[in-house]
Amino acid sequence: MIHIAQGSAMAQESPKNSAAEIPVTSNGQLEDSHEHSFNRDLKRSLPVGLGLSETKITSHGFDSTKEGVVEAGPFPGKGSSASPKPSVISPSSAAASRLAGQGCDLIIPTGGRAQQKSGPVVLADEVKNPAMEKLELVRKWSLNTYKCTRQIISEKLGRGSRTVDLELEAQIDILRDNKKKYENILKLAQTLSTQLFQMVHTQRQLGDAFADLSLKSLELHEEFGYNADTQKLLAKNGETLLGAINFFIANVNTLVNKTIEDTLLTVKQYESARIEYDAYRTDLEELNLGPRDANTLPKIEQSQQLFQVHKEKYDKMRNDVSIKLKFLEENKVKVLHNQLVLFHNAIAAYFAGNQKQLEQTLKQFHIKLKTPGADAPSWLEEQ
Repeated sequence: MIHIAQGSAMAQESPKNSAAEIPVTSNGQLEDSHEHSFNRDLKRSLPVGLGLSETKITSHGFDSTKEGVVEAGPFPGKGSSASPKPSVISPSSAAASRLAGQGCDLIIPTGGRAQQKSGPVVLADEVKNPAMEKLELVRKWSLNTYKCTRQIISEKLGRGSRTVDLELEAQIDILRDNKKKYENILKLAQTLSTQLFQMVHTQRQLGDAFADLSLKSLELHEEFGYNADTQKLLAKNGETLLGAINFFIANVNTLVNKTIEDTLLTVKQYESARIEYDAYRTDLEELNLGPRDANTLPKIEQSQQLFQVHKEKYDKMRNDVSIKLKFLEENKVKVLHNQLVLFHNAIAAYFAGNQKQLEQTLKQFHIKLKTPGADAPSWLEEQ
């Protein structure tokens, strides 16, 4: 009875250490089987007649090397000299939370071990929900799409106002019109190349036929021979002209479908930025025309911030388009000048029958021909 009273007094004097006497499972519930086995091992290790007053229970911090160790005091009686093995109770998050509720200031990091520090209980930051982030992105995209669609419809109906840079818009219109004309020239040049290829192929076949008849018709040997040589020469010059035209087509195609198209892509981005800018400008103007109270002032401030963001984007895209149009004009003049000179000189030399001038034109522009009718090199030339 005396030992029980002393044990009760000790439990009242140290309420904070009472949590160390409670074994808990990983989910914070009492584990009856573990408690019974712990009491059974303690009774076996203690000699008969030893009271709770002679048992020293220590509860160290979770950072200590001895966590929740129950140590038995010196044995008063005679018996085995072997000391009882300490029972280790691993702490859990539930036990740590109970210690925090009893007055211990703990900081519980995400790692699981608790460190005793001064201050309130601080839990680790919660991981952001990716579903909520996607939902917020969809909401912003939907709002922006709605504003831009409303702005486009208002402009088409003649109700909304739009920002116009007259000089830049005129340059863009000229560029689009020129692109259509260049595409038409490119299409016609491709048609000419296809027809010239068919004509050259026909002339080469005709020359072969004349050469064959020149050998078999002795009475018309010279006549067939002249025509054979003429057709073969025309076919050779036609292949040279075909190489010049194909070179012209390739460079104009690069200019139209790559260089100009890249600039027009930037123009489309500029126009999208302009629509967004006008949409948020209209939204801000409507809010400014309304009443100013505690409910509308935050909306006006937020709308002003969004308007400023889209204004900066619009100014940047307008500057990018101006720079690209300037460089495009310089590049276009240089490319088309060389290609038009090539096309003119090649066509003039071909129809004038000036074979040397035609070949000189190709050398001037560094054009190497790979004629389909050329004979394959012999095995001696390949060595």
